Amino acid sequence: MPELPEVESVRRQLEPELTSRRVTDVWWDAHPHARLSDVDLVRGRRVEAVTRRGKFLLLPLDLTDDGDDLELVLHLGMTGSLSFIPTPPADADPHAGVSHVRTRFELDDGRTLLFRDPRRFGRVSVIPAGDYVDRIPTLASLGPEPLSDAFDADAFAAALSATTSTVKARLLDQRLVAGVGNIYADEALWRARIHPGSRRVGRTRAAALHAAVIQVLTDAIEREGTTFRDYKMVNGQSGRNADFLDAYGQVDKPCRRCGTAMRHTVVAARGTTFCPRCQRH
Repeated sequence: MPELPEVESVRRQLEPELTSRRVTDVWWDAHPHARLSDVDLVRGRRVEAVTRRGKFLLLPLDLTDDGDDLELVLHLGMTGSLSFIPTPPADADPHAGVSHVRTRFELDDGRTLLFRDPRRFGRVSVIPAGDYVDRIPTLASLGPEPLSDAFDADAFAAALSATTSTVKARLLDQRLVAGVGNIYADEALWRARIHPGSRRVGRTRAAALHAAVIQVLTDAIEREGTTFRDYKMVNGQSGRNADFLDAYGQVDKPCRRCGTAMRHTVVAARGTTFCPRCQRH
């Protein structure tokens, strides 16, 4: 599933292409299992900006004559991707040669933005701006952005000390810090020398983990994310971070720090890779 670095990389490519563009028409797949809602409300609206919160893309829309303040919320899910194509002629099949299209946004510059999602775990919703508690509770409950001043080291340490959950479970639940998923949890814990299954993390180790979260996300954004299979940027290219991973996906390979074979376990119902020598309980 795309995590913060991947979503931020997509956002950076979308921002100059979508900001100030008007959606002239929209089509969406009304499949009962798709997480799509009120998408038709974007028709005729101008995109004011492309922002991000955790793993969500937020696109505020211009006000209507009636003063309706709406925003388009996108989540890539596990296999979602966004790409631009020239808008097909009216008499052409708009999905010719393109599979798994769930939403199609026709723009005022002659292009169409496609949202493709083979497994249908992504989200496309138009909601009243900021109305997350009722409409998208997972977005409302997100913790601080890890690359912002709101991600405070002392508050982070205090939150870790107040729980008996494993440290990896806390990183994954999105309330401690927004946007960290399985890849970057493993990476940050390896850098901080903390076992993913640890339930007690003191202030010193919490400070190391806080710094590691910031660093692994920053490095991954600079490399435009991690691609194993599905994740692609808007321009169709893959992220370059996979070759720089120290823990995730490195089972049985020598630890880059001490040379011990990396091990696999399951923590918080997720496959987890760690060094048994560097990351002890």
